[in-house]
Amino acid sequence: MSDNNYRKLGVAPRFHEILSTGFYTGLLPGAPGTYAAFTALIIWYVLYLLLSPLALTLSTIALIVVTTVTGAWTSSVMERYWGPDPRAVVIDEYVGCWIPLLVAPCGEYTWLFALLGFGLFRLIDITKPLGCRKIEELCPGGCGVMMDDVLAGTYALIIVYILKLIIF
Repeated sequence: MSDNNYRKLGVAPRFHEILSTGFYTGLLPGAPGTYAAFTALIIWYVLYLLLSPLALTLSTIALIVVTTVTGAWTSSVMERYWGPDPRAVVIDEYVGCWIPLLVAPCGEYTWLFALLGFGLFRLIDITKPLGCRKIEELCPGGCGVMMDDVLAGTYALIIVYILKLIIF
Protein backbone atom coordinates (compact mmCIF):
# COMPACT_ATOMS: atom_id res chain seq x y z
CA MET A 1 0.00 0.00 0.00
CA SER A 2 1.30 3.40 -0.89
CA ASP A 3 1.87 6.41 1.28
CA ASN A 4 -1.17 8.22 -0.16
CA ASN A 5 -3.62 6.39 2.06
CA TYR A 6 -5.18 9.44 3.63
CA ARG A 7 -4.84 12.10 0.96
CA LYS A 8 -7.92 13.69 -0.57
CA LEU A 9 -9.16 11.64 -3.50
CA GLY A 10 -9.68 13.36 -6.84
CA VAL A 11 -12.64 13.08 -9.18
CA ALA A 12 -12.51 9.78 -11.09
CA PRO A 13 -14.79 8.04 -13.58
CA ARG A 14 -17.85 6.87 -11.63
CA PHE A 15 -17.83 3.36 -13.15
CA HIS A 16 -14.24 2.72 -12.08
CA GLU A 17 -14.86 4.33 -8.70
CA ILE A 18 -17.73 1.89 -8.04
CA LEU A 19 -15.73 -1.16 -9.16
CA SER A 20 -12.40 -0.31 -7.56
CA THR A 21 -13.91 0.62 -4.21
CA GLY A 22 -15.89 -2.62 -4.06
CA PHE A 23 -19.24 -0.85 -4.42
CA TYR A 24 -18.00 1.89 -2.08
CA THR A 25 -16.87 -0.36 0.81
CA GLY A 26 -13.43 1.16 0.27
CA LEU A 27 -14.77 4.57 1.22
CA LEU A 28 -15.95 3.47 4.67
CA PRO A 29 -13.89 5.01 7.50
CA GLY A 30 -11.62 2.90 9.66
CA ALA A 31 -10.57 -0.36 8.03
CA PRO A 32 -11.85 -0.38 4.44
CA GLY A 33 -9.82 -3.46 3.47
CA THR A 34 -11.36 -5.47 6.28
CA TYR A 35 -14.84 -4.21 5.44
CA ALA A 36 -14.34 -5.21 1.80
CA ALA A 37 -13.02 -8.67 2.71
CA PHE A 38 -15.94 -9.18 5.09
CA THR A 39 -18.36 -8.16 2.34
CA ALA A 40 -16.69 -10.73 0.09
CA LEU A 41 -17.14 -13.33 2.84
CA ILE A 42 -20.85 -12.53 3.09
CA ILE A 43 -21.28 -12.77 -0.70
CA TRP A 44 -19.54 -16.16 -0.67
CA TYR A 45 -21.61 -17.41 2.27
CA VAL A 46 -24.86 -16.52 0.48
CA LEU A 47 -23.61 -18.50 -2.53
CA TYR A 48 -22.70 -21.36 -0.16
CA LEU A 49 -26.28 -21.43 1.12
CA LEU A 50 -27.78 -21.35 -2.39
CA LEU A 51 -25.51 -23.55 -4.51
CA SER A 52 -24.38 -27.16 -4.65
CA PRO A 53 -20.74 -27.80 -3.66
CA LEU A 54 -19.62 -28.10 -7.30
CA ALA A 55 -21.53 -24.98 -8.36
CA LEU A 56 -20.09 -23.09 -5.37
CA THR A 57 -16.52 -24.08 -6.27
CA LEU A 58 -17.00 -23.14 -9.93
CA SER A 59 -18.70 -19.86 -8.98
CA THR A 60 -15.91 -18.99 -6.55
CA ILE A 61 -13.25 -19.71 -9.19
CA ALA A 62 -15.18 -17.56 -11.70
CA LEU A 63 -15.47 -14.73 -9.15
CA ILE A 64 -11.73 -14.91 -8.46
CA VAL A 65 -10.70 -14.88 -12.13
CA VAL A 66 -13.16 -12.23 -13.33
CA THR A 67 -12.55 -9.96 -10.34
CA THR A 68 -8.77 -10.31 -10.64
CA VAL A 69 -8.79 -9.28 -14.30
CA THR A 70 -11.34 -6.52 -13.70
CA GLY A 71 -9.47 -5.38 -10.60
CA ALA A 72 -6.13 -5.08 -12.40
CA TRP A 73 -7.79 -3.00 -15.11
CA THR A 74 -9.83 -0.71 -12.88
CA SER A 75 -7.01 -0.28 -10.35
CA SER A 76 -4.70 0.87 -13.15
CA VAL A 77 -7.30 3.40 -14.25
CA MET A 78 -7.81 4.65 -10.69
CA GLU A 79 -4.08 5.13 -10.12
CA ARG A 80 -4.23 7.95 -12.70
CA TYR A 81 -6.72 9.79 -10.49
CA TRP A 82 -5.90 8.68 -6.93
CA GLY A 83 -2.22 7.73 -7.10
CA PRO A 84 -0.60 4.32 -6.58
CA ASP A 85 -2.57 1.72 -4.59
CA PRO A 86 -4.84 4.10 -2.67
CA ARG A 87 -6.53 2.88 0.49
CA ALA A 88 -10.01 3.24 -1.06
CA VAL A 89 -9.27 0.75 -3.85
CA VAL A 90 -10.33 -2.53 -2.24
CA ILE A 91 -11.37 -4.76 -5.15
CA ASP A 92 -8.22 -6.77 -4.42
CA GLU A 93 -9.54 -7.65 -0.94
CA TYR A 94 -12.51 -9.43 -2.48
CA VAL A 95 -10.25 -11.71 -4.52
CA GLY A 96 -7.87 -12.36 -1.65
CA CYS A 97 -10.72 -13.31 0.65
CA TRP A 98 -12.38 -15.65 -1.87
CA ILE A 99 -9.21 -17.69 -2.50
CA PRO A 100 -9.01 -19.48 0.89
CA LEU A 101 -12.78 -19.99 0.79
CA LEU A 102 -12.23 -22.53 -1.99
CA VAL A 103 -11.32 -25.07 0.71
CA ALA A 104 -13.71 -23.88 3.42
CA PRO A 105 -16.84 -25.98 2.74
CA CYS A 106 -16.95 -29.01 5.01
CA GLY A 107 -20.45 -29.46 6.40
CA GLU A 108 -21.20 -28.12 9.84
CA TYR A 109 -17.73 -26.54 10.24
CA THR A 110 -17.86 -24.48 7.05
CA TRP A 111 -18.44 -21.25 8.96
CA LEU A 112 -15.36 -21.95 11.12
CA PHE A 113 -13.07 -22.53 8.13
CA ALA A 114 -14.59 -19.57 6.29
CA LEU A 115 -13.87 -17.24 9.22
CA LEU A 116 -10.41 -18.75 9.57
CA GLY A 117 -9.72 -18.13 5.86
CA PHE A 118 -10.99 -14.57 6.18
CA GLY A 119 -8.87 -13.90 9.29
CA LEU A 120 -5.72 -15.48 7.91
CA PHE A 121 -6.06 -13.61 4.64
CA ARG A 122 -6.40 -10.27 6.45
CA LEU A 123 -3.45 -11.05 8.75
CA ILE A 124 -1.23 -12.05 5.83
CA ASP A 125 -2.40 -9.12 3.70
CA ILE A 126 -1.65 -6.63 6.46
CA THR A 127 1.76 -8.05 7.44
CA LYS A 128 2.79 -8.92 3.83
CA PRO A 129 5.25 -11.78 4.56
CA LEU A 130 7.00 -14.16 2.15
CA GLY A 131 7.08 -12.10 -1.00
CA CYS A 132 3.71 -10.34 -0.72
CA ARG A 133 5.38 -6.94 -0.48
CA LYS A 134 7.93 -7.85 -3.15
CA ILE A 135 5.33 -8.93 -5.73
CA GLU A 136 3.55 -5.62 -5.25
CA GLU A 137 6.85 -3.84 -6.00
CA LEU A 138 7.69 -6.05 -9.01
CA CYS A 139 4.32 -5.81 -10.74
CA PRO A 140 3.45 -2.28 -11.85
CA GLY A 141 0.04 -0.65 -11.62
CA GLY A 142 -3.17 -2.55 -11.13
CA CYS A 143 -1.46 -5.92 -11.56
CA GLY A 144 0.63 -5.29 -8.44
CA VAL A 145 -2.44 -4.09 -6.54
CA MET A 146 -4.14 -7.42 -7.27
CA MET A 147 -1.21 -9.84 -7.09
CA ASP A 148 -0.14 -9.18 -3.51
CA ASP A 149 -3.67 -10.07 -2.38
CA VAL A 150 -3.76 -13.12 -4.66
CA LEU A 151 -0.54 -14.29 -3.02
CA ALA A 152 -1.83 -13.51 0.49
CA GLY A 153 -5.06 -15.39 -0.30
CA THR A 154 -3.06 -18.34 -1.63
CA TYR A 155 -1.01 -18.50 1.57
CA ALA A 156 -4.24 -18.41 3.59
CA LEU A 157 -5.69 -21.18 1.38
CA ILE A 158 -2.66 -23.40 2.06
CA ILE A 159 -2.90 -22.87 5.82
CA VAL A 160 -6.66 -23.50 5.89
CA TYR A 161 -6.21 -26.63 3.78
CA ILE A 162 -3.50 -27.99 6.08
CA LEU A 163 -5.61 -27.27 9.17
CA LYS A 164 -8.59 -28.93 7.52
CA LEU A 165 -6.48 -32.03 6.84
CA ILE A 166 -5.26 -32.12 10.44
CA ILE A 167 -8.74 -31.66 11.94
CA PHE A 168 -10.54 -34.03 9.59
